[in-house]
Amino acid sequence: MRSRTTTDGSTTDPTSHGVYRDPWGIPHLRAADHLRLAHAQGRVTALDRAWQVEVERHRAQGTSAAFLGAGAVAWDRFARQARLDDTARRCHEALDAETAAWVGAYVDGVNDGLAEGAARDERFARAVHRPTPWEPWVPLSIWIATHILFAGFATKLWRERVARALGDGAVTLFATDGPGTAGSNGWLVPGERTATGAAIIAGDPHRFIEDPGVYQQIRLSCPEYDVIGLAVPGVPGLAHFGHTGSAAWAITNAMADYQDLYVEQLRPATGGDAVEALGPDGTWEPVHRHTETITVAGADPVTVEVLETARGPVVVHDTDIDADTSLSLRYPPRVRRDLGFAALPALLRARTVADIDRALDGWAEPVNVVHAADTEGGLLHRVAGAVPHRDPANRLRPVPAWEARYAWQGWAVTPAEPVQGFAVMANARGIASPLGVEFAPPHRANRIRELLSGSADWSPKAMAAVHRDTHLASAEPLLALLPGLDGLSPDAALLRARLLTWDRRMEADSTDATVFSAFRTATVRRFAADPVFAGLADAPTAPEVFHPWLYLVPRVGYALEGLLTTPLLPDLDRARHVRAALEETAAGRSADRPWSEVHRLTPWSALPDPDAEWPGLGGDHDCVNATSSVPGFTDLTARASAARYVWDLARREDSLWVVPLGADGVTGSPHHRDQLRFWARCELVPVVTDWARLTKESA
Repeated sequence: MRSRTTTDGSTTDPTSHGVYRDPWGIPHLRAADHLRLAHAQGRVTALDRAWQVEVERHRAQGTSAAFLGAGAVAWDRFARQARLDDTARRCHEALDAETAAWVGAYVDGVNDGLAEGAARDERFARAVHRPTPWEPWVPLSIWIATHILFAGFATKLWRERVARALGDGAVTLFATDGPGTAGSNGWLVPGERTATGAAIIAGDPHRFIEDPGVYQQIRLSCPEYDVIGLAVPGVPGLAHFGHTGSAAWAITNAMADYQDLYVEQLRPATGGDAVEALGPDGTWEPVHRHTETITVAGADPVTVEVLETARGPVVVHDTDIDADTSLSLRYPPRVRRDLGFAALPALLRARTVADIDRALDGWAEPVNVVHAADTEGGLLHRVAGAVPHRDPANRLRPVPAWEARYAWQGWAVTPAEPVQGFAVMANARGIASPLGVEFAPPHRANRIRELLSGSADWSPKAMAAVHRDTHLASAEPLLALLPGLDGLSPDAALLRARLLTWDRRMEADSTDATVFSAFRTATVRRFAADPVFAGLADAPTAPEVFHPWLYLVPRVGYALEGLLTTPLLPDLDRARHVRAALEETAAGRSADRPWSEVHRLTPWSALPDPDAEWPGLGGDHDCVNATSSVPGFTDLTARASAARYVWDLARREDSLWVVPLGADGVTGSPHHRDQLRFWARCELVPVVTDWARLTKESA
C-alpha cells in the first residue's frame, strides 16, 4: 500500500494500524479497511467505557434492575412494554448485508474488549455485574433507547390533563421547550463571513449530563476515509457530528412530532387469556400478549404484562387519564423496521455536501435539523428523518384507535432551504415548523444570530464567545410587570430597582442572576398554587418514566413567559403573585450569592461516585449557554451542553471541541474528567489531526 496525504496535509501510513491517543486521551483509530476499523471502534469503546455501554445495553433490554436495583425498575418496565429491544431486532433483520456486516464488526470489537474494559472499572464489582457477549442488534437497541423520548410523546399525556382541567382551548397553554426534551444549538457561518473564506459549523447538543459523558470524541481512519467526530458510545460511526476533512455536518433536534398515542378499547377474548382491541374498521382485533419477569437486585422479581395492538405496544394501562384507559405507542422504527443505519457508513465516506445530503435521505430516527458544509463552498440546511402523515389531532393528544381518521397515511417530505446569511438551529420554529407542535422559544436562535452579525471575519477560536453567552431574554416578560406594581415595602422597592437595572446576564459570578432566579422561583410557585391550576396540582399516577412531563411546577416554570401574557387565564391575578414573590425575595437576602454557588452541575450516573465534586456554572435554560435549571423547583442543573464543537472547513486541524468530563469513562483515570474545567468555562480544546503528535498504544 502507498501512503496518502490527507486533507489536513498530514501523511497517513495505512500499514501503521492501531490505537493512538492525543494529549486528552481521545482515541484515534487506524485500520486497513472499514470493517477492521468498525471492529477497532467497538473494541476501544469497550476498553474506555465498558460500564457505560453495559448499562445502556441493559437499559435498552429492560434488564438493568438486575444489577442496579429497584430504582431501575420503572425504566425496565417501560423498555419492555415499549418493546425497544424487539424493535431493534426487527430493524437489524431488515439491514442490508453491507450495513449489517459493518455493525457486526463493531459488535465483535465490543465483545473483544468487554472483559478487559470491565477489569478497569471497579463499578462492575460494586454492582456485582459481569458482562456477557453482545447480540448483533445491540447498537440499534441502544440507539432506540437513547432516542425513544426525544420526540416527547409523553407531552401528549400532559396536554390531555390540561385539556381536562382547563378546556380543549388550553391544550397547548404550556407549550415550550420543557422538561425531558432534548435540544441543541447549531450555527453555520458561510465563507464570506469568516477570516479564511471557508465555512465554519459550530454548536452544542443539549442533553442530560451523564457520568460518563453521552458523547465520545473519536477519530476513524482507513484508506477510504479519515473522520473526526462525536460518537454515541455503543453505536458505530459518527451519526450526529463529524468532519471528514473535506465535508462536515452537525444536527439539532428538529422538535418534530412523529410518535402517536392511541386510546385503545381492550376486552378479554373468548377462551384463555387472550385480549382483543377495537380496530378502526369496527372489528375486534387480536392483541399480542405475554408476560416478562424483571430480575431486581436486592428485591423480589417484578412481572410485566406486555401488550401490543395493531397500532403499537401498550405503554400506559389503567392510568389517571380515565379508568381502564390503555394507550398504545406508534413510532416509526417499529412500523418501518428501519432506523436509517445505512446512512452511518455513508456519512463517513462523504466528501461533499451532496454526499451528506444523499446519505441523510435514508435517515429515520430521530428527526433532526442538519447543517453541512464542504471545502468546495457547498452548504446544506435540511431536516432528516421519518415523520408520518396523519390527522393534526394526533400531534396534540391521545386519539381513538377505533376511528379510521387517525391512521397513518404515508410519510412527509422533509424540508430543506438554501443558506442565506447565517443558518441557525436552536429548536425554535423555522425549517421544521410544518412537522411539529411545540418548539423552543426563539431566544437562543435570535441571540446567536445577533452575535454572529457582529463580525464578518469569524475564526474557530472566536466561536467560544458565542458558546458562553449568558443573556437571558426570557426574563423580560416577568421584569416588565415590575414598574406597574404599587404598595411595595422599601426592601421590595429596592429589589425592583436592582432587577430593572440588571444586565439580564446569567454570569457565573453574578449575584443579580441569583436574585432574579429566586424571584422567578417564588413567582412560579405562587402561580402553580393558584386555584386556576388546581386540576393539575395532583401528583401524576401515570407510569413513573413519564413523571418529568407531568408535574405542575416544572411545567409552570418552563412556560412562565407564556403564562405571564396569555389571554387564556383571565382569572390568574399575575400582578398579585408577582408582587408577593418580590416581597418574599426581598425578605430572603440569603439568595444574594454568586449564581455559580447555587447553579451547580448534578450529572446522572447509574452508580454515582460519592466523592465527586461538580462545578458551578453560568447560563440558564434560555441562554445560548443552556445550562438548564428547573425554574420553581431547583437552581441545580442536570441538562446542558453534552459536547461543544467547532468544525473549520478551511483547516480541519483548527477545529475545536470539548465534552463535559473526558475521553475515558473510568472513574479516577487521568482522562476521566480532564476536560471538565474547560467545559465549565465554555472553553474548547484543539482537535489534533497530525499523527506525529499522537502516541500509539501497545497492542
